[in-house]
Amino acid sequence: MRIVVDTNVVIAALRSRRGASNALLIELLHGRATWLCSVPLFLEYEEVMMRPEFRLDTGHGEPALARFLTDIASVIEPVGLHFLWRPQLADPKDEMVLEAAVNGGAEALVTHNVRHFHEAADRFGINIATPRDILERMTR
Repeated sequence: MRIVVDTNVVIAALRSRRGASNALLIELLHGRATWLCSVPLFLEYEEVMMRPEFRLDTGHGEPALARFLTDIASVIEPVGLHFLWRPQLADPKDEMVLEAAVNGGAEALVTHNVRHFHEAADRFGINIATPRDILERMTR
């Protein structure tokens, strides 16, 4: 399965080891699906993770987060952005996630903001799913 992971899923995984987001990232880091990511999306992961308020809130230090980003970089399939489809979504920050999915030929875009993506994703034939939905598909 080829999937794009929204930043909110990565952040949720780092906030709680018990949730579906964390379980999904563990599966992806073990190569049980193809994690697609563009450079702009990866840079957003980094920017949000390295915010002082996030580090303070979660107790994760910069070295640990840098190692985690290195782990992500080692398993992702890079997606080149050959076409920019903007504007498709109400929130401009979501555009890079959709573009990674479209350009990468993703089967699914995993997010906690499902309603933000449905209309546009339908136009491109991309399934929008929560981490729990994807985990259920992966374990069938």
